[in-house]
Amino acid sequence: MDLSDIDFDGPVTQRGIGVIAPFDLALERELWRWTPLDVSLHLARTPFEPVPVSLEMAELVSEKRHVQSATRDVLGVDPEVVAYLCTSGSFIHGLGYESELRRSILEAGAPDAVTTSGALAEAVRALGLRRVSVITPYDADLTDRLVAFLGELGVAVPQCHYLGLGGGIWRVNYRTVAELILAADTPDSEAVFVSCTNLPTYDIVEPLERRLGKPVLTANQLTVWACLGRMGLPMVGPGRWLADVFREESPS
Repeated sequence: MDLSDIDFDGPVTQRGIGVIAPFDLALERELWRWTPLDVSLHLARTPFEPVPVSLEMAELVSEKRHVQSATRDVLGVDPEVVAYLCTSGSFIHGLGYESELRRSILEAGAPDAVTTSGALAEAVRALGLRRVSVITPYDADLTDRLVAFLGELGVAVPQCHYLGLGGGIWRVNYRTVAELILAADTPDSEAVFVSCTNLPTYDIVEPLERRLGKPVLTANQLTVWACLGRMGLPMVGPGRWLADVFREESPS
């Protein structure tokens, strides 16, 4: 068969991000929407734990042995960075614990490491934020840990709202999330952070940023943003306040 008239250029050369996800992640499709076409996501999950979303669950899914095992599971495809994709698991014991998580990933062999709460800290510093409203799907105890984490960063939380869910977070609809964001915003808040990598947010970021005139930062958005920055790539998807933060480092 003559194939001379068919263009076989490609596929596009892929660059990889390893992703360590909690066992209950259901938003892989949303995660891919934040990712350029030449970047692949390689996912590994922490072991199933028969507990509701809670302080206990956050501790279980962030255990060093689970994080390191999942890291090793994705290293065979040579990712440029490995991300721990869990907000609560990375803020639960403060900045020091977040640093330990990243160090654990590096010790397991990753060339670079990101956590979701670490990405939040990077965005806070990059954008110079001092007052950030918060919404979460968690209960009060877990939400208080996030407020304490932001406090360690020197960030006040003028308003926070939470849903008190013990599971099924990926089933929350956009309208509910949007209403919470609008309710959490205050005149003196400089941004709104939407916690949890299992809470759908992609399609509401842009219209709510236009409505509020300030950043709407979300867990999946920030995790991918921090990974792409380490790869010298600009972010894709909604989030205009973040769009140019790493652009000076991107290839010309």
